[in-house]
Amino acid sequence: MAMEGRFHYYEGYSMKKVTFPIRIMYELGIKTLFVSNASGGMNPDFKIGDLMIITDHINLFPQHPLRGKNIPTGPRFPDMHETYDKQLIAEADAIAKEKGIRVVHGVYVGVQGPTFETPAEYKMYHRLGGDAVGMSTVPEVIVAHHCGIKTFGISIITDLGLEDQPVEVSHEEVQLAANKAQPLMTEIMREMIKRNA
Repeated sequence: MAMEGRFHYYEGYSMKKVTFPIRIMYELGIKTLFVSNASGGMNPDFKIGDLMIITDHINLFPQHPLRGKNIPTGPRFPDMHETYDKQLIAEADAIAKEKGIRVVHGVYVGVQGPTFETPAEYKMYHRLGGDAVGMSTVPEVIVAHHCGIKTFGISIITDLGLEDQPVEVSHEEVQLAANKAQPLMTEIMREMIKRNA
């Protein structure tokens, strides 16, 4: 199953609606979720166009996707130590190495948006332990994890917000960078699917 786009919290959707597709995937018997996003890089070692394999996340959304009555796909208080599957990460690393595709690893910070970050926010998120920041992914991943679905995530670094190097960014520039990197991301994911079919 593949989704064309997603529902974003910043568009005014509730967390229940944002994560509803994941609930449908669970009911259809899907065992593995691949997620991708465009994000702003905060790690000084990153470059625009890099593919960042997500190793962990920091949830800064104002509402938690599991808030409310517990749905019995998982426990009331799910453990989040390995939210992004280590075996899938290792597999993606091996494929990227075989194909000569540069990948980096990092922690994704999920925020509500819809504004891009201020220089002070970039600095704060980086000091909190984040390597990239964006406005999606985290709610869906939390619900997938709650459902027992293994997750693999990639962020395309579409702009940089490095400390003391403020850079203006537009939606058009983000889309351009994402479009250039997308074929490489697709190549990795396609090969992962082939090997796990």
